Amino acid sequence: MKYFLPIALAVCAFVGLSASAEENTPDSNKLMRGFPPSTEHRVTSENMMEVPYIMWGLRNVRELQPTRDIYRGDGPATIIVKSPIDLDALSFSLSQGRKTSLSNWLDYSATHSFIVLHKGRIVFERYLNGMAPHDRHNMFSVTKSYVGTLVLILIDQGLINADEKISVYIPELKEGAFGDATVQQVLDMTVSIQFSEDYLNPDADVWRYGSIFGLGPQSARKDDSIYEFLPILKKNTHAHGEGFHYVSPKTEVLGWLLNKVTGKHVSALLSEYFWQPMGMDRDGYIWIDKAGGELAAAGLNTTARDAARFGQMILQEGRYNGKQIIPAAVAKKIIAPGDREVFQRFYDDPWYRDIGHSYHDQWWTFNNAHKAVSGIGIHGQFIYIDPVADMVVVKQSAHHEAEGDANEVDGPMIWQQIAEHLMTLDPPEVE
Repeated sequence: MKYFLPIALAVCAFVGLSASAEENTPDSNKLMRGFPPSTEHRVTSENMMEVPYIMWGLRNVRELQPTRDIYRGDGPATIIVKSPIDLDALSFSLSQGRKTSLSNWLDYSATHSFIVLHKGRIVFERYLNGMAPHDRHNMFSVTKSYVGTLVLILIDQGLINADEKISVYIPELKEGAFGDATVQQVLDMTVSIQFSEDYLNPDADVWRYGSIFGLGPQSARKDDSIYEFLPILKKNTHAHGEGFHYVSPKTEVLGWLLNKVTGKHVSALLSEYFWQPMGMDRDGYIWIDKAGGELAAAGLNTTARDAARFGQMILQEGRYNGKQIIPAAVAKKIIAPGDREVFQRFYDDPWYRDIGHSYHDQWWTFNNAHKAVSGIGIHGQFIYIDPVADMVVVKQSAHHEAEGDANEVDGPMIWQQIAEHLMTLDPPEVE
């Protein structure tokens, strides 16, 4: 069964990758090897989303596209205690009577990094396909969840009113799709907007959006900056708030909102609110356009462990590294499920019925027994938070499909079964 998941609205679905690699595809283990690399094995900004170049490209965005640092500060990195558990010994039940092992699934889902935290401890950690613990990986639309969390913090601080029109903060958006939409509607992706997702049409909106950040047909490069693109988007015929409609430019609006309210880049806010106080391992970085605008919907690059720290902080009601990083009320709001009826209104699809439960504040909720919460990015990026099992999963991948069963269907089923197994072991919590 083919499940449709709208995460491909992030820029990396633009390339229209085939379902399987050709037999004569260059060996991914030889990419960018040699001085200089052979033409056949050279990764560029033009081919970085194609098989097999994606396997190297997602681990090395900084070498292919312009980026901006997310400073970790000069303090020590927080220590994550390790208590290894043999999850490789488990067998997992999947749809249509299939069975798989963890190692088999990590292979066919094109995994780079996979970490499982239980009660704050690393119980399982793997790095594959050239990835290393210190490597930073593009998280695509998981970036949205970081940005949504920043907006929630500023709402809690009284700097942003969730019920105010977004155009009050960003007058440049007054005449377009977002003019009469509220901040909360943008956060929940219930803004009514016209946005074409026809990848076969070189004139579609999604190509023009992608081209701003160096992806898409060269002929579509009409805007130098995301700030020029967002005001031209138009409202659709239905009312704001009527139904969930996943469109990445909505998160770009949230990034602009953060710029306007604080006078800072999103990267600076990520450093100030998360990277420095949490004791991250490495500086992160974010993809930017040629005018310096940041890719708020899909541009974050971070290590897997630092992503795990972020997820654990949310799970611990905003506390980490002995500090209250975000207000407990914000963390609790993220963990709480959203409106299922609004979530399904425009999507008559099995994924929305069986796998997904709801979406709010730039976070997804899964329709499993634990109502796990997740940031999700195309090609297999996840920060998955299970509040019942006290478990966090981080997955960084380079699957040839932008969206598909290997990650978006099999993944949540496997994680629920891992959670149930960990709950039978009940190790002590990290103090």
